[in-house]
Amino acid sequence: MSADATTRHHGPGHAHGSRGHQHTDIDWEAMADTLENAGDLRVPVLRATAARLRELLAPGHEVRRVLDVGSGPGVMACVLAEEFAGAEAVAVDGTPALLDRTLARARRLGLDGRVGVRHADLSEGLDEGPGTADLVWSSMAVHHLGDQQGALDTLAGVLRPGGVLAVAEAVLPTRFLPRDIGLGKPGLQPRLDALQEEWFALMRTELPGYVAASDDWPAMLTRAGLTGVTAFTTLLDIPAPLPAPARGYLRDFLTRLRESMSESLPAEDRRTLDTLLDPSSPQGIAHRSDAFLLAPTTVFAGVRPAA
Repeated sequence: MSADATTRHHGPGHAHGSRGHQHTDIDWEAMADTLENAGDLRVPVLRATAARLRELLAPGHEVRRVLDVGSGPGVMACVLAEEFAGAEAVAVDGTPALLDRTLARARRLGLDGRVGVRHADLSEGLDEGPGTADLVWSSMAVHHLGDQQGALDTLAGVLRPGGVLAVAEAVLPTRFLPRDIGLGKPGLQPRLDALQEEWFALMRTELPGYVAASDDWPAMLTRAGLTGVTAFTTLLDIPAPLPAPARGYLRDFLTRLRESMSESLPAEDRRTLDTLLDPSSPQGIAHRSDAFLLAPTTVFAGVRPAA
């Protein structure tokens, strides 16, 4: 499982499918390009997030080790290494190809020796994991674990006293087109959101060790033994007209939706998606002047109290 910064179940870096068990397994390696592109789009937001996390640490707490759990291609791991210049940053993920991308990214950024990787199946816990840390970051990964509270308990357990656990989740959907795009029935995005919410609910129930729980992240962090629990929301805001990388992300995102939701979408919405994905159509996402990218992400965080 891998993720790197995105929006509720389906924003940049995340795109889930529709109904049916065959759609609930995600091929993270196949999504590597999209995940890294999504992370690149969010680098300015991630840097601001890292600076906010520094402010949450206990006064005088020195950050020597940082974990990015469910790191994907390591975009945030590298951002954290840059923000905490005296710390080792370790990317933890279950997909070896994405860990390879992390190391390649670190080399490109001159972070050799400061960004490491650890292969771990998060569904099996961190019992043989990467050791303790002063900051643990996990973006869009915990909701892929059946027992979310148990996962947070484990992540909080690797914190050193005074350290921070921060979990990023998207509580609102991404928006990238107006309500009426002059094509098909208005309100396409809310209809896509509804289908993805159905998929997400199904995906959760099919996870190994699934435990039903509300998404009360502050309460879960508090039950994990953390104090000073707080939250803040960041916003990726790329206005129209979109640059090529953002259009490329949206094309990949819509392609996955078209492929995975073909049985659930009304015929008119399928035709609309086909037009949006047509590179030769002036109404397609590659040429639209009204396409934008607005993606909120909420970070929930708490501090491990001193012993």
